[in-house]
Amino acid sequence: MKLLHIDSSILGDNSVSRALSADVVAHLENKAETEITYHDLAARPIPHLTGRYLAGKSPDVQHDPALQEDLHLGGKALEEFLAADTVVIGVAMYNFTIPSQLKAWIDRIVVAGKTFHYTENGPVGLAGDKHVILALARGGIYSPGTPGAAIEHQESYLRAIFGFIGITRITSILAEGVALGAEAREKSIAVAREAIAKL
Repeated sequence: MKLLHIDSSILGDNSVSRALSADVVAHLENKAETEITYHDLAARPIPHLTGRYLAGKSPDVQHDPALQEDLHLGGKALEEFLAADTVVIGVAMYNFTIPSQLKAWIDRIVVAGKTFHYTENGPVGLAGDKHVILALARGGIYSPGTPGAAIEHQESYLRAIFGFIGITRITSILAEGVALGAEAREKSIAVAREAIAKL
């Protein structure tokens, strides 16, 4: 199995999402022979999209080493995503949504003609042969049915964007309320680890 492991939290060793994504990967390694590619988007972020990147076939590319490097990074991110059977993503929540570093990576893999295409009946996803596992951490409570649910744009966004490119096998491992005290944090992490054991 080819596994792509992505982390996006800026909290380093204090990150719950990083701990959970590592647990997911370790669990999957124990179940099958696994080839792992790992990226820490906080330590080595992919640049955000620019107009020059989108116009990357223009003549000035060959004269601009920075743009060449940007195009290379984007192409490599897409190739690794397309090659993976399973994608494990550690996802923090900042201001009710995903880290901007993760959004920048997503912008490099949601590519017309590669992971989706348009038809006269609307868009069709082309990346549906993958399993995406989201290791989600949240300081507060935003689950469906709670007062915070309306401003949850972390898991809901990721499910929408991966669904758009055709992925229907999406598993969420969630630890929420981790900023509500030590007891709440430990309990939430324990529940998430129980879910990992069942993967």
